Amino acid sequence: MANTTQRRALVSGGSSGIGLAVAKKLAENGISVTIADIVPPVESVPNCKFQYCNVCSGRDVDALFKKMLTQLPDILVLSAGKGIHERLTEGDPEKWGTVLDLNIMGVLRCVRAFVPSMQQNKKGNVVFISSVSAKRAYSYGGIYAASKAAIEIIADTLRIETAPDIAVTTIIAGVTDTDFFKDREDRESLFKNIGSLNANDIAEDVFYAINQPPGKSINAVITRPFGQEF
Repeated sequence: MANTTQRRALVSGGSSGIGLAVAKKLAENGISVTIADIVPPVESVPNCKFQYCNVCSGRDVDALFKKMLTQLPDILVLSAGKGIHERLTEGDPEKWGTVLDLNIMGVLRCVRAFVPSMQQNKKGNVVFISSVSAKRAYSYGGIYAASKAAIEIIADTLRIETAPDIAVTTIIAGVTDTDFFKDREDRESLFKNIGSLNANDIAEDVFYAINQPPGKSINAVITRPFGQEF
């Protein structure tokens, strides 16, 4: 296992769900973590500090970069995102736009702000949180799945553009018990039929990916509950 001391991480969307689990896992292993979100974490996390940042705002992302200028991260975990379940013939395109701005442009703003310094230092990890839905269309999931498909293309492009200095990983998660499923009417039956991961499972994947020896990059990790077919 790589030495994690003296490493610094920025976790977008780190105040709840997968982002919070990742922040906790990294902090527990000696990594100094900054959580960037629009609300403070739902629980106190030792060795973590919170910075307000709405990744939908270029000004906010630029301000966060300036605040961290003396201690820029060498680990960037891009977990800020939002789910949506609407039929393409019935939903609200204005709402879709806000989701796509967060899930895609929010990621791109953070990449543009923080990855150039990693390139200058010739080291770093960038971790994108994606979903198996990026690879398979399903009813009510068009907007969310499209946003995750875009993220996977962005991640692979970044891998090519920053090689061999930056290790880029996409964590592709199956059904995970987070707020994403909180308001779905079929939540209980879904979990009963196929099972579910929890946020800590995904955090373990992230930790595995960033702890590889020099010259080796884990480009994608796919994790599903046993009962999930796609």
